[in-house]
Amino acid sequence: MSRTGLTRVHWHWTAGGGYPSDLDRQHYHYLIDRDGQVHRGRWPVEANITPKLGAYAAHTLNANTGAIGIGVCGMAGASERPFSPGRAPMTELQIDALVELTAQLCRDHGIQVTRRTVLSHAEVQPTLGIKQRGKWDISWLPGMAAPSDPVRVGDGLRARVVEAMR
Repeated sequence: MSRTGLTRVHWHWTAGGGYPSDLDRQHYHYLIDRDGQVHRGRWPVEANITPKLGAYAAHTLNANTGAIGIGVCGMAGASERPFSPGRAPMTELQIDALVELTAQLCRDHGIQVTRRTVLSHAEVQPTLGIKQRGKWDISWLPGMAAPSDPVRVGDGLRARVVEAMR
């Protein structure tokens, strides 16, 4: 059970270049650049405990309360069908940093790693039942030929997070 009022971690890609933009900083608590470096967004995670209009990280439609948003910088120009990772595909360094950062945040805030508490934007609608606008991030990872079932991709990432927490 969360100790801080923060109950979930949501993973995203920014659909931008490989480094944080000012717009990215506005919408995510943390951003991971293509070199695996973590950058802070404009708003502290505590801003999403009880979001106030214009003063929180708005990263997931109707699902920001209690949720920490992590954006992996990249996937500009990506296309789901036919698949193309675009001109700034995510890197292995970014995914490694995503796993480590998520593990640290879960430890810090007492968030258990489950499908309902640590998930990608693409998993929000099928898992939490909160309608989204065609989001498919993160259903593809470096090394994959094409996107896959987002929950299956999420399960793999969650297993890595659990391992990183040991």
